[in-house]
Amino acid sequence: MSPTRGIEPMSGLDLSARIVAGELSVPEAVADAVERAHSDTFGAWVHIDDEGAMARAEELQARLADPDFQPSPLFGVPCPIKDLNSADGMPMEGGSAALRGHLATWDDGVVTRLKDAGTVPIGKTSTPEFGLPCYTEPEGRDPAVTPWDPTRMAGGSSGGAAASVAAGEVPVAQGSDGGGSIRIPASCCGLVGLKPSRGRVSSGPFAVDGPGLGTAGVLTRTVRDTAAALDILSVGWPGDPFPAPAPAGSYLTACDHPTGKLRIGVLSEPVISDSAIVHPEVAEALNRTVSLLTDLGHDVEPAPRPFTAQRWDSFKVVWAVGAASIQLPDDAEDQLRPLTRWLRELGRGFTGLELARAVDGIQEVSRRTAEMWDAFDVVVCPTLAQPPLQVGAIRNDDDPAGDFDAQCEFTPWSSIWNLTGRPAISLPLQTARIDGVELPIGITVGAKMNDETLLLALAGQLEEAAGSGEMPERSGGGV
Repeated sequence: MSPTRGIEPMSGLDLSARIVAGELSVPEAVADAVERAHSDTFGAWVHIDDEGAMARAEELQARLADPDFQPSPLFGVPCPIKDLNSADGMPMEGGSAALRGHLATWDDGVVTRLKDAGTVPIGKTSTPEFGLPCYTEPEGRDPAVTPWDPTRMAGGSSGGAAASVAAGEVPVAQGSDGGGSIRIPASCCGLVGLKPSRGRVSSGPFAVDGPGLGTAGVLTRTVRDTAAALDILSVGWPGDPFPAPAPAGSYLTACDHPTGKLRIGVLSEPVISDSAIVHPEVAEALNRTVSLLTDLGHDVEPAPRPFTAQRWDSFKVVWAVGAASIQLPDDAEDQLRPLTRWLRELGRGFTGLELARAVDGIQEVSRRTAEMWDAFDVVVCPTLAQPPLQVGAIRNDDDPAGDFDAQCEFTPWSSIWNLTGRPAISLPLQTARIDGVELPIGITVGAKMNDETLLLALAGQLEEAAGSGEMPERSGGGV
């Protein structure tokens, strides 16, 4: 099927450059990615759009015949869509058995921007039910696992997206992040995962997120691919509720900017869970990162815990009400996972006054965090408290409340950045050998609101210094 089955692993930018230079065609690159997707053994995919992808590839290839055509830096790159986003003609099931067989009839704002830039949405990647848990184990489908060790989780909720990139099936995959859902799988799969500032990426004219917790982005193997995608996605729509100021220049260019000497805060204490246990290898990975930052000439010092786990309850209220507000067919409730049903029941029990107080609480936490961390250019912390866990280690259908608590213990820093709206990026800076297997350990770097330029400049500096961006041996290569 694919004349380019031997395409060597490369970034999305490099793949696009080869396409524009005529060394590869868009159909060749897409056919290779489609074939690899069909061979996936990591639970990454829920739908592969063979015919649609190849038709779009031919259409894009024809554009290159126009000498005046100006392709984007990711033109022709295969980029699957997470199954929480709407892509015309593809399934839109939200990881739920209750919506199995539902087809989208329109492109949402994120998919529109990616298509406008000439990427090819070759299919839909797996997500847990409505993106609610931090692991990707949807009903009736294989769990998404990390290619570093297929007995361990890929994380969630963008677990399928992360698995597809880490496996070398595609160089870039779209994801979304409402409580860590890009950064968690980035850590589990050894990838770069950026949660942009609140409002930086518009969800488009038909999607809403009242409290502003969620946003869209991508999973990639390189900081530069992530920056190129942010250039594509950071174009607003009229009426956006949280319009972000326009960047001073290209985010891709920012990757090469010198940062100067930075004042960096290090947050090692878990925040959203008082019962979280930090794995010794995670603590050591943070220490090694501190040494790396010091060697690069930055001033590094401890950062205070910005708020208590009790103050985080505002997030829990909003999360549960969000789950309860998902509109479903009348007969769908019994098809939902126990965790989803528990969250929906919890959300229905909150009053309007309690929700209003929770939204106020989010604003209070944001202001307090900004005040406490104002002296720092960036703050660094582990992405997760543990290396990627075994599949099923967190999921507990018999005790969904315990399941939720275990997720908080696994991700005790992740939702800080959603609550505050600040940009944060998980970088594959460290690994550790655990039970005889080399596993990735992500490190998060977070910046001040709307300062993705500095964040990407430092991320590029760290990537170069650490030599990150390696692929797991079991992935089998690919684009």
